[in-house]
Amino acid sequence: MQKYKKQYYLPQERCMDWAEKDSVTAAPVWCSVDLRDGNQALIEPMSLETKVEFFNLLVEIGFKEIEVGFPAASETEYDFLRTLIDRNLIPDDVTIQVLTQAREHIIRKTFEAIKGAKNVIVHVYNSTSVAQREQVFKKSKEEVKAIAIEGATLLKKLTDEAGANYRFEYSPESFTGTEPEYALEVCNAVLDIWQPTADRKAVINLPATVENGMPHVYAQQVEFMHKHLHHRENVMISLHPHNDRGCGVAAAEFGMLAGADRIEGTLFGNGERTGNADVVTIAMNLFSQGVDPKLNFSNMPYIAALYKTFTQMPVSPRQPYAGELVFAAFSGSHQDAIAKGMTFRAGKDAEWNVPYLPIDPKDVGREYDSDVIRINSQSGKGGVGYVLEQVYGIKMPAKMKEAMGYAAKHVSDVAHKELKAPELYEIFEEKFLHPRKTFRIGECHYRQVDGITAQVEIIEGEKRTVVEATGNGRLDSVSNALKKHFGITYTLTGYEQHAMTAGSFAQALSYVGVEKDGKIYWGAGEHTDVVFSSVCALVSALNNYFEEA
Repeated sequence: MQKYKKQYYLPQERCMDWAEKDSVTAAPVWCSVDLRDGNQALIEPMSLETKVEFFNLLVEIGFKEIEVGFPAASETEYDFLRTLIDRNLIPDDVTIQVLTQAREHIIRKTFEAIKGAKNVIVHVYNSTSVAQREQVFKKSKEEVKAIAIEGATLLKKLTDEAGANYRFEYSPESFTGTEPEYALEVCNAVLDIWQPTADRKAVINLPATVENGMPHVYAQQVEFMHKHLHHRENVMISLHPHNDRGCGVAAAEFGMLAGADRIEGTLFGNGERTGNADVVTIAMNLFSQGVDPKLNFSNMPYIAALYKTFTQMPVSPRQPYAGELVFAAFSGSHQDAIAKGMTFRAGKDAEWNVPYLPIDPKDVGREYDSDVIRINSQSGKGGVGYVLEQVYGIKMPAKMKEAMGYAAKHVSDVAHKELKAPELYEIFEEKFLHPRKTFRIGECHYRQVDGITAQVEIIEGEKRTVVEATGNGRLDSVSNALKKHFGITYTLTGYEQHAMTAGSFAQALSYVGVEKDGKIYWGAGEHTDVVFSSVCALVSALNNYFEEA
């Protein structure tokens, strides 16, 4: 006997128009259900004041519809709703949504709770799935439909009595486990009672209460409803996908292609079991395709930090767009490609198209040097060079970047840890900028006679020796003096320099390579005098040779 079988139902007609579309072109209406679905899923539900702070964050992000709970379910939720209303905390352009079962006493208690609120969606639901009808309610299709009709009728009656202009929402709970033709029958019966208009649209919410099919199945179910709902021009089709199969975001996106106008979800996918569709990911997916999501996630670290404080739930380091590591590249080849991509687009007003980075991390409040290029034993020359250039303005020759990369890799490998920018600079400083163990140079004096003659003071411990030599330039003459003194031969290679700061007293940073027996030894030098900075770089390079020889 096979234990598991399909628990979803496809419409009897073909509904595949959505598959011909390649993208969503406009943002849906967003409804946050963090304060109901998200809150009820916490081990320790939020306090009243924490919920108020969370509500304010949702408003700050830009949500215009926010479900604030199930006020008839508990005094805590009732008090929270009354606090929002009585303290006048709901902006005029924000609509609150309240949930109620299609039962008379619960609906009446809900209407008591919303009294005085300006903009309200009253959300009524009852389960219509085969499993719920057979196992929980033990009712026929007609009996279950009657529950929905009675609830819709009472909602309209109480609204008329209150003289209010509330909007209505109906959910056939467990929609994905309901025969589409039957779900349509129930929803149309509700809409025929409400008679929605252009200025008072109804919401038909199609929840994947349990995600029991692939995203394309949900899309076909949604498209069927989109094509056959009564009063369609005055109806907002809303989606409420859960994430049991890990496809909540995909289901929401497919559902939008299939005709949905609205998404109910939570920040970072919080919710019962495996959670709800993650509004952050869906919105940022739109953003990454050039569509304005109408929500502001430009300071993602701030939002994530508040979310963790409010809910005591983590944000995974790999959470799309928001996780600590989602832009981080440790791999040497990835780092090299990112660094070259960033250099390629520098100063250009071009569309974003950088290897390995689907969006510009700065658009969500992240920094290139600390969030993108991360250095450990897997990193390479490109990443190390990029960080040193971005943070400290150090622009090493390409071959020297390779030597610096190996030096950083060795330190990270031995310490078994990631290296931050200050640690990379410390390695650069110790390995290339200030290695002076064998010798250093005191004074250099130059005169021009058939070339440049240098008089060089060489200091070895307490011993000082003055050596004179001639070359075709100042650096070359100093180099010849060192060759003469130490009795060695080598070739100068890779000489480069640049200014570190602007102005008359700018520090010059020079890089010199010394090639000896097929190997290059690198050094760097820093000084306000350009020539002496190159001499210091040569001294560092030779000290590295002597240390290894």
